[in-house]
Amino acid sequence: MQAYSHLAITRLDDFIYGKAPYPVTTRSGLVLGGGIVYPEINFTLPRMEITAETMPQVRAQYTEMIEGVCSRAVALGVPGLVVEFELLPPLTSEPEWGAEITSLLRGILDRFAADEGLKSALRVTPVDLRDQNRPPQMRRGDCWEQMLRSFDLNAGAGADLLSIESVGGKEVHDDGILNADIPSVALALGVLASRDMAFLWKSITRICDQYGVIPAGDSSCGFGNTAMVLAEKRYIPRVWAAIIRVMTVPRALVAHEQGARGPGKDCAYENPYLKAITGCPISAEGADAACAHFSPVGNIGHATADLWSNESVQNVRLLGGMAPTVSMEQLAYTTRLMNTATASSGARTLRDWYVESDSALDPQAYVLRPDVVVDLAREIIAENTPYRRTRRAAIATAERLRQAAAKGSLRLGHREAEWLDRLSGDADDLPEEEETLIETVSPLLERSKVHLEEYEIAMTAGV
Repeated sequence: MQAYSHLAITRLDDFIYGKAPYPVTTRSGLVLGGGIVYPEINFTLPRMEITAETMPQVRAQYTEMIEGVCSRAVALGVPGLVVEFELLPPLTSEPEWGAEITSLLRGILDRFAADEGLKSALRVTPVDLRDQNRPPQMRRGDCWEQMLRSFDLNAGAGADLLSIESVGGKEVHDDGILNADIPSVALALGVLASRDMAFLWKSITRICDQYGVIPAGDSSCGFGNTAMVLAEKRYIPRVWAAIIRVMTVPRALVAHEQGARGPGKDCAYENPYLKAITGCPISAEGADAACAHFSPVGNIGHATADLWSNESVQNVRLLGGMAPTVSMEQLAYTTRLMNTATASSGARTLRDWYVESDSALDPQAYVLRPDVVVDLAREIIAENTPYRRTRRAAIATAERLRQAAAKGSLRLGHREAEWLDRLSGDADDLPEEEETLIETVSPLLERSKVHLEEYEIAMTAGV
């Protein structure tokens, strides 16, 4: 198991889009993190049922999407392309169906490689089914078995990269977000999720090794992005979403400790921290992901990206054409500009423009500044357990936001500043030891929502 105690990137000049200390080379020869930013296109079905009877229509939809995307990529001279196939729940719970689509996509990508010279890689992301039951069963049962079989079949069907947006600890985290409850969030991320990640990623990397597939990493989407969307809707403070974002880093790092090598998944906005710590390439998203969700980090996400993604878009018709093809064009032009700046020795200037255009306007953008990422990442890995790292992330992030607001480099309204003071105090009060946190928080949890035994924690009498 890999242990991280030092940063892979310490100099800001080295922390830049397109370049990672440890590039990943796919079977097609696509080098990710080797100097060029490639588009990563993500598409999904329009609203429709997925059943045995509708699978012919499902195949037709995916055929239309991949044909349109590849044709547009060729027309625009894209130097390489990553396609992400995010399985919908029925395509994971019926593993053969998902593997059938993976095989279909693989075949068309290979045809474009042979006929048009389009280098590509295919990322496949099964759904984490385990929270379909309440309380979730994390290490046993039909959902666990179906998910593992999905990884196995998709690896054999032609995936180059395997990822997941895993959900361990989410059953506690969701209430913690809404209640601005730092101890519950620290338990969810630093204890439950981190333990689950270690268990889950041992299985994923074993499957990857068996098939020669790259274990690309996890995403804290269900945690950090849930908070971001709630903050965008004014349901929770933006400073709270920013603190949660950094608190997700230790959880996500566990995948790399178990063998993940990147590129980290596009919706993992914590990825810059993982790149700074591990040196692995990352995917990122921002402005071109507005087709999927709004965010306050439309430009700053470019700063350290090695792949640039649209998040996900449904196969619906727009005036210009089908939406996935339109997204492909947007990604092609965005990455073309980034690569042109690199070739013209202007990458650092463009990176800094991306950063400065967002970072003062929202705390969620501020914590993605490369200089802030390096400083906070260094504090995180100074600790040696996931919980202690999560605790340190909360304390250090709150303090950094307070300093930025005091200096005027981050604009915070009065109400946000009040929340930051409260959250900072709550973070300072977190116990140093994991066992103390468990003893404090576990009696407050509802047995109907969580089985702590699923995380190798004995239930207390009050739960």
